[in-house]
Amino acid sequence: MPASASLVRLSEYTAPDWRVSSVEMEVDLDIASSRIRTRLTVHGDTDRPLHLDGEDLELLELKLDGETLADAHYRKTDSGLEIDGVRNGSVIETLVRVKPAENTKLEGLYLSGAADTGFLLTQCEAEGFRRITFFPDRPDVLATYTVTLRADRARFPVLLAGGNPDGAGDLDDGRHWARFVDPHPKPCYLFALVAGRLQKISRAYRTADGRDVTLNLWAEAGAIEQCGYAMDALERAMRWDEQTYGRNYDLDVFHVVATHDFNMGAMENKGLNIFNAKYLLAAPDMSTDDEYRHVEAVVAHEYFHNWSGNRVTCRDWFQLSLKEGLTVFREQSFSADMNSAPIKRIEDVSLLRRAQFTEDAGPLSHPVRPSEYREINNFYTATVYEKGSELVRMIAGRLGAERFRKGMDLYFERHDGDAATLEDFLAALGEANGIDLTPYLAWYGQAGTPRLRALGEYDAAQRRYTLTLRQRTPATPGQPHKQPVPIPVRVALFDRGGAMLPLQLQGETEASGHERVLELDGVEGEFVFENVPAAPIPSLLRGFSAPVVLEHDYLPEDLATLLRADPDGFNRWAAGQQLSSRAFDALLAGDASSAALRAWCDGLASLFDDTELDPALLAELLMPAAEIELAERIEQDVDPDAVRAAREALLHHLAERIGGDRLESRFDALQSVASDDLDAASQARRRLKQAVLRLLHGVRPQAALQRADALHAQAGNMTDRLLALQMLLRGPQADAAASAFRQRHHAQPLAMDKWFAAQAQVAGAQTLDRVQALLHDDAFTLRNPNRVHALLGTFARSNPTGFHRADGAGYRFLTAKLAEIDALNPQVAARLATAFNGWHRLEPMRREAAHDALATLASGNDLSRDLADILQRALEG
Repeated sequence: MPASASLVRLSEYTAPDWRVSSVEMEVDLDIASSRIRTRLTVHGDTDRPLHLDGEDLELLELKLDGETLADAHYRKTDSGLEIDGVRNGSVIETLVRVKPAENTKLEGLYLSGAADTGFLLTQCEAEGFRRITFFPDRPDVLATYTVTLRADRARFPVLLAGGNPDGAGDLDDGRHWARFVDPHPKPCYLFALVAGRLQKISRAYRTADGRDVTLNLWAEAGAIEQCGYAMDALERAMRWDEQTYGRNYDLDVFHVVATHDFNMGAMENKGLNIFNAKYLLAAPDMSTDDEYRHVEAVVAHEYFHNWSGNRVTCRDWFQLSLKEGLTVFREQSFSADMNSAPIKRIEDVSLLRRAQFTEDAGPLSHPVRPSEYREINNFYTATVYEKGSELVRMIAGRLGAERFRKGMDLYFERHDGDAATLEDFLAALGEANGIDLTPYLAWYGQAGTPRLRALGEYDAAQRRYTLTLRQRTPATPGQPHKQPVPIPVRVALFDRGGAMLPLQLQGETEASGHERVLELDGVEGEFVFENVPAAPIPSLLRGFSAPVVLEHDYLPEDLATLLRADPDGFNRWAAGQQLSSRAFDALLAGDASSAALRAWCDGLASLFDDTELDPALLAELLMPAAEIELAERIEQDVDPDAVRAAREALLHHLAERIGGDRLESRFDALQSVASDDLDAASQARRRLKQAVLRLLHGVRPQAALQRADALHAQAGNMTDRLLALQMLLRGPQADAAASAFRQRHHAQPLAMDKWFAAQAQVAGAQTLDRVQALLHDDAFTLRNPNRVHALLGTFARSNPTGFHRADGAGYRFLTAKLAEIDALNPQVAARLATAFNGWHRLEPMRREAAHDALATLASGNDLSRDLADILQRALEG
């Protein structure tokens, strides 16, 4: 392993010696060699040298206040330039050359697509601007930008940069120019430019405060017709932010560009968002229902960043969740309003448990605000995003909607144009409402998922129910001792018939309402309810009011009551998840007659034909947790084959209890009224159809495969077609189905990603052979992040029995590919390597094989800082 990069520590933060008030850039664009002239006006009250970050830049000129600098007055360092003699108000001018076509890292200025047909674009978050020009590349240096682009008109007819257009024209030799001015000070990570042959769709939009804005969505010619849904989603997001937060767009034009070559999901550059095409393009023959919702959510997320991230940005990268966690919360709230709130909450918590809880339980665990890092790119994680969002949601729930909006208004007003911290955020929310929220900072600085233990005691003589809550957080790497955190617990009480009880806490004069939020602010707390007529069933953590693991000794019949009767859709699902997880535990131990299994199967069988129940909710109720989440219930010696077998047995028992005839009839009924529309009812029916077909396969595989074959031939939408493909890949028609899908979609990159992923996800040790063969498919390339994640990422993260083969072949295969990918794109390699996060909990044979594969890869001398950091943390943890 190469020498570790030096640690960056939050405790060592100091404000910059030099700030930049304005940036003027002149960019002469060419695929092979681009030249960038930059003029920085700097300010500072110090005699220290000016440090400018820079990587992979060829310095052609360097001037200070108009004079070319002699070598004695500046120094090149490993990280950039140091310049002597700089004064307050000095102008630094640099001219550099970069080579976009050779930039496979996809950071800085690079080429997307082929040299003759692709286009140039930039990605600067977190530290990519230093690969474009020399600059103090940190988020607390905010400046206004004037950017002039020049290029060959025939090869680059479209020139875009952030800000408002400020002129354009022709130059000699068939070249042209365009200038853009952004009047809002911004950090350099929000800089962006795009140049190439692109087409657009446009729409006029008037903001709530009267600004006329032109919305432009750009894509290559073959994809521009797939941008219409995203345009509608953008308009919905802009209107929602005006109505919900009072936030209006602040430039005259808003550009969004799609590219197939992008390391991230999308980027919120001021006025010029750049999107991974998978989150912008949508069409019925190419996109599933889930993908339509993802497009809507990500479009909204990046737009919402205009205020929670751009107008108010981060002081340093330790505050990353200040923009990402907050904006994920805003995005989730928007999606809940646009679609089904209970289903959205179930989806979000499922993702949290699958991705973030498992991250918290492994060697890569870290706080939402880490205290140190070696490579910031490795902290764009589920913890920063999803757990960060849950912390905002928890605080918003603590305040209530009206008071949270009041606090957000103060936050935006106080820090507009500023680089803020999490302390600033909590201070604004608290001060606006006269509440001290500083105890919630403990959540941000502490890794690990708290365990919330609930104990209920009923005193019949006193008609009193006492709920005792206790918390503990397991040790995590570098944090053996944990402090208690404030935990808001939303609670309701039910009688045995499933009716909600009116609540009266001790000290209240009478009962009122059916729900309370109890805040546990220490290790243990006791809450007493008066005038409770009989021993109640508590519905705890309603709506998932805090990101914790709930531990409560429910009787199976009590959970079955909540599954049947709780009006909180999320908690109905949560009760079912608890029942199925207990049934899984029993099946894993060889007990096929547990009370939990009977209660779960009986409860769902009774709900199966309920025509009043939302089909989308029923679909979620019918599916137990994923294998990776169920494996987290096992403290040590995890055997992925045993986990899968127990989960499959769980589904088989449920399918048998419902009955093959009922499953066939329900599927056929759903198919008979099938529609390719995107309305909520059609999507709900398709969601239920997926669950029913998967259950049917467990008891009548031939009947399920026959229906899948017919569905594959007849489907008019990608949701049904992909479901059919996934089912057929489990049977004798696998090759024929894969071939037919490929023939139909070979020219659609996003559909082909699904084709690769579907094959990589087929459970079982044999899938490794198929994945290895697919590496040689003409459509596969290691240079495209989406394609790599579709095949290798799906195999490593979503196929436990394939990746965790008992002979260790999956580990050796992935680490060999990681070395190849790392030489091209370190960010992609590092993200793939996180698939090893839970290796230490595997059974001994797999654990040893995983360790050996990781150690062998880590012993290489040519690893990137990104990948080396992940490997070191995984092995040390």
